[in-house]
Amino acid sequence: MTQASLFFPSDPLDDLAGYEPGRCNIGPAEIARRRRAGHVGLLASGGLLAGLIAVGAPRWSRLLVALPAAGAAAGYLQAALRFCAGFGSRGVYNFGPLGRTEAVVDAHAAARDRARATQIGLGAMAIGLAAGLVAVLLPASHR
Repeated sequence: MTQASLFFPSDPLDDLAGYEPGRCNIGPAEIARRRRAGHVGLLASGGLLAGLIAVGAPRWSRLLVALPAAGAAAGYLQAALRFCAGFGSRGVYNFGPLGRTEAVVDAHAAARDRARATQIGLGAMAIGLAAGLVAVLLPASHR
C-alpha cells in the first residue's frame, strides 16, 4: 500500500479494472443501471402493497409483492456484486458505455459466469418470496 493510498483512498469503482469470471462482469455505468432497477422494483413493491392494503384485497393476494420485490433484489444484488446475471447467462460482459458488450471466449470462464448468474437468480427469488410472505403476514388494514 502506498503512502498516497493511505491518505487518499480510492473510489470503490476504481478497482473495476476489468472482467473477472464469476466475480465481475459490469463496469460503473452498468452498475448504476442495476441500482436504478433495484430502486424501481422497491418502489413498485411498496406501491403494490399499499394499493392492495388500501383496497382491502385478500391477504393472500399480497403474495404478489414477491414479483417486484424479486426484481428489486435482482437489481440490488447485481449492483452490489458488480455482476449482471443476464450478461453471465449470455456469455458477455461490459465495462464501457451502456449497450455495448464483449463476448466471453473462454468456456471455463463462461461456465463460472453462468453459475454466478444462477446464484443471483435464486437469491433474488428467495428474497422476493420472503418479502411476499412478510406482506401476507402484515396485519389487515383497519377501516
